[in-house]
Amino acid sequence: MNTQDYSKQLARFAANLQIGDIPNDVILRAEDLLVDWFGSAIAGKNSRPVETITQFAQKMGGFDASHVGPSEILISRTTSSPFLAAMANAAASHVAEQDDVHNGSVFHPATVVFPPALACAQALGVCGDDLIVAAVAGYEVGIRVGEFLGRSHYKVFHTTGTAGTLAAAATVGRLLKLSPEQMLHAFGSAGTQSAGLWEFLRDAADSKQLHTAHAAATGLMSAYLAQAGFTGAQHILEGKQGLAAGMSSDADPSKLIDGLGKRWALAETSFKYHASCRHTHPAADALLQVIRAHKLQPTDIAKVETLVHQGAIDVLGPVIDPATVHQSKFSMGTVLALVAHYEFAGLQEFDQHFHDEAICLFRDRVTMTLDPEVDGAYPQRWIGKVKVHLHDGRVLEGRVDEPKGDPGNTLSRTEITDKAMRLAAFSGGASPTEMSKAIDMLWNIRKQTQLGFLLTVN
Repeated sequence: MNTQDYSKQLARFAANLQIGDIPNDVILRAEDLLVDWFGSAIAGKNSRPVETITQFAQKMGGFDASHVGPSEILISRTTSSPFLAAMANAAASHVAEQDDVHNGSVFHPATVVFPPALACAQALGVCGDDLIVAAVAGYEVGIRVGEFLGRSHYKVFHTTGTAGTLAAAATVGRLLKLSPEQMLHAFGSAGTQSAGLWEFLRDAADSKQLHTAHAAATGLMSAYLAQAGFTGAQHILEGKQGLAAGMSSDADPSKLIDGLGKRWALAETSFKYHASCRHTHPAADALLQVIRAHKLQPTDIAKVETLVHQGAIDVLGPVIDPATVHQSKFSMGTVLALVAHYEFAGLQEFDQHFHDEAICLFRDRVTMTLDPEVDGAYPQRWIGKVKVHLHDGRVLEGRVDEPKGDPGNTLSRTEITDKAMRLAAFSGGASPTEMSKAIDMLWNIRKQTQLGFLLTVN
């Protein structure tokens, strides 16, 4: 098959997807991911980078009490255009480090799919089924683009910012009912604007939220432009001067259409249990396993060696002495220190204790070592292995093959609801009553004939 056909097939799939094409278990999983995303979006309340982007969106939109926009900005209880609401909500849902992740693509789909989906669904007045179909299209496209770009891409580029533009374009394109040809043009416009570099981690900069805000808004814009006749590169992904040529050395175009309509990548997506970079979760769960099995106290532990994949070293390695709460979520030592002391690395633990003396002392006794087995399994499987060295000379080993939140070790609907409620309580973004009402609406999304606001708008 000519590789030049792959983008067209992916665009055709996204444009033509219908609710009847999607297995029921995939639809249910999409509902799970929607509720999980909503909790993360509310958790962005009071985060300085998120508030800054939100204030920008509100100023640029020009919407006030006398001019109500069609789309909801969740953390501010205001409204704006779909473009600016998607931007603000995408930033909000990626700061708590609790949004979902797809292992094989190392990509966070929800934060770039659901914000534009909700913003446009509210503006267009569509039903819940339409939102679900659009979200599934966005997941399937974004995940496959992430897999296509490969491990070399992720070493430098934040895949959620790059592949995220295509995911958002597919989502909005499906809501707009673009033809396959228009969808391909939307991909071209989205891909040429793909961006997001990992350098921000070294400086504790705010760029991670900008990456998701840009991807969601850019994808949305690309779809609307395509609807109006604006053209984009037909081979933006696999062309001679396309994304792969500039951003990858191991791209595999066949990944773009891998199992389209048969393999549902959305169902492979994992929930995040700890409030930290997903690269820390396998080791955190393995350490927790050892601590519980041997009833250890933090003072029993002399050092912890984590056996990891190269991607973990690439992303987490630059974070030596985290200066902010958000940067500490990319510190393997900090995450494991919190797990050792509190058996959980949640929002409260990071916010209150990431720079405690005991946490910092433990942090500095954690190392990362490249492990051939773990690296060979990655990114399809994220194995957690640790060697826990005790002061009494013993070395205890822990291993977790599926971290908490993976499809084989997933969260129940009760756990997803509890997580969303906990995130809202932490940020003060919504009251328990408001959250319960909104979550009930989202669990029953398919019964909604016309999507309205989730929260009370000021």
